[in-house]
Formats: sequence, structure tokens, C-alpha cells
Amino acid sequence: MAALLYGSGLRVNECTTLRVQDIDLSLKTITVRNTKGRQARVVMIPNKLIHPLEKHLLSRKQLHVEDVYKGAGYVHLPDALARKYKNAATSFEWQYLFPSNAIRYDAKACVHRRWHCSTSTLQKAVRKAVKMIQLNKRVTCHTLRHSFATHLLESGCDIRTIQELMGHKDLNTTMIYTHVLRQGTRSVTSPLDSL
Repeated sequence: MAALLYGSGLRVNECTTLRVQDIDLSLKTITVRNTKGRQARVVMIPNKLIHPLEKHLLSRKQLHVEDVYKGAGYVHLPDALARKYKNAATSFEWQYLFPSNAIRYDAKACVHRRWHCSTSTLQKAVRKAVKMIQLNKRVTCHTLRHSFATHLLESGCDIRTIQELMGHKDLNTTMIYTHVLRQGTRSVTSPLDSL
């Protein structure tokens, strides 16, 4: 999940609430639906994550089969979708890509559901990894998203493309990342120093 935060520029909540159908390995894209601005967007899947995602989808499918066998293969759907697609709550495509470890009973619907992984679980995992490698800088899940945008900008990607990938409505929000370009003079040697 952390690799997707950095490799695709996802927000924590966007990552944890991805559904299986949002992943298109053949096109190497993710359709992000649960966005901050409620506007779906399409982002890339890094080549390095194709194989790990294929393996993850296989294990996710197995988990879903086991859940269905136990009578607990239901997933939460927005009300309109649940009414429109009667069998969607138990279909694999609608399952969360990154499920929680536990199955919970939904008393309102009278079914056992597997929810998505919580954002705090991902945040704790990132904090633990940062602590393990003894970084002296503060690194959070959101740092990975910022790094995605910053590194794209440094590699010459245009600001409008970055805006689209980040899901920013306002270009000024994306322009924050141009601070990196202003730091470029630090690596340039003055001609006077060459004498």
C-alpha cells in the first residue's frame, strides 16, 4: 500500500478504500473513486508493482472465496448501488483491494462483512518502517504522496499532468511543489568558484 502512495500519488484514504475493480493491470491504471473532491481520476500503476499486485489479487480472491464459504463474503456498498446491483455485495469485483483482518457483523443489514483496511493501520506500518530504518526526518503516508509529485516535477513532468494525477481542483495547490525547482541553484557551481 505504501508503494502505491508513492508510486501512484494516492491519498491514504484513497488507497485503503480501493476496490478490486478499480485495478486494471492490462492498462496499468487505477481508477480512484473515493477522492477528496468526489471527482474520480485515473492514475498509473508503476511497472514495479504489476507483479506484486497480481500476486495480491490472487490471495485476495482466495480470501474472498473463504469468506463466501463462511457466509461472510459481503462488502459495504453505497445504498443506490446495493439496490441497483443486487449481487454486487458478494461479487469479487466490489470487494476492497486491501481488506481488514477481521470480519464484522453488520446488525443493520444482518450480514457479516469484511471492511477495508483502516487508514491508521497503514499509517502505523509506515511509522514502524521509518523507525526501523532510523530516518531522522519526519515521514508520513502523506510524505509519500508529496514525494510522488515532487519527483515527477524534478523529472520534467508538466504541472498540469501532475495536477491531474494528484486530483487537485486548483492549480495553485499543485504549484506548491514548484518549491523544488527553486532549490536547483544550490547544486549549481558559480563560475567564480571554478577559477
